[in-house]
Amino acid sequence: MAGGPGVAVYLVGGHESAYGRELTRFTGSAATIAEAATAPGRGLQDLAEDALASEQTVVAVPMTFGRDPQMVAETAKTLKWLSARAPGRVAVSAPFGTTDHLTTWLRAAANRAATGGGRTALLAVAPHSNPFDEAELHRLAYLVATYGALPEVHATIADDSAELAAAAARARALGAERVVAVPAGFAATLPDADVELAGPLVGEAAVARVVRIRVVAALAALVAGDDGIDVALAADHGHGYAHSHAGDEHPHTHADGTTHVHSHGSAHPHAHADHRPATPVGDGVHGYHQ
Repeated sequence: MAGGPGVAVYLVGGHESAYGRELTRFTGSAATIAEAATAPGRGLQDLAEDALASEQTVVAVPMTFGRDPQMVAETAKTLKWLSARAPGRVAVSAPFGTTDHLTTWLRAAANRAATGGGRTALLAVAPHSNPFDEAELHRLAYLVATYGALPEVHATIADDSAELAAAAARARALGAERVVAVPAGFAATLPDADVELAGPLVGEAAVARVVRIRVVAALAALVAGDDGIDVALAADHGHGYAHSHAGDEHPHTHADGTTHVHSHGSAHPHAHADHRPATPVGDGVHGYHQ
């Protein structure tokens, strides 16, 4: 297992992995990278409680490509009270990936699709989630089309064969001779449709490598007194609709522990920036697109 003896590793998923169901192929035996996959909430809580009762250390790895910060925060909320009960034995790692990593992997998929010849469209396929996370996929698809090997890259929100087939028909109506579809998440397959499948997005060996990197870093931070929970709690800060303050003052605590007071004399919508440091380049994620 990724964490070694005495460490229980859990992969936690949201809409990018069918709430953990698409992660089960990485779990359950000595050859895999984690004990179990689950969604935040009761399932994760029960798994963590059982591991702690067995004197294990718990590491939860939020399995997102950067499009589900709410799931990261929910993971931390689930484990926060357990961390208080078992200090030094519960950790939330950095998320599996960021949207920069997702862009890199989608560009790799576009490069692979382009080798097949003909006028090709790539569909980056994800299930329905929420307007903000879906809009983010459209933004990334535009970047891949702008800077990648294919000029036609489309974000495709599809839960079933009919929705995927309709997206493929639109691409052909725009002149595509070939339509290639790739999961924009952790799915190994896609609904049946008249498309070429270029997936999964990331090979299993690459997923295993990244998870191990995340777990090792989380355990090292835990030894140093940082369980990762406070940073994870703030993952969705500023995500979604902008909020407003009318003549209020409120304290705001950053991930580094410093606190200052926001003072707002009039109502105005704004979204706070994420104060967490960016994932460093060269952490073993970029370039892995087996």
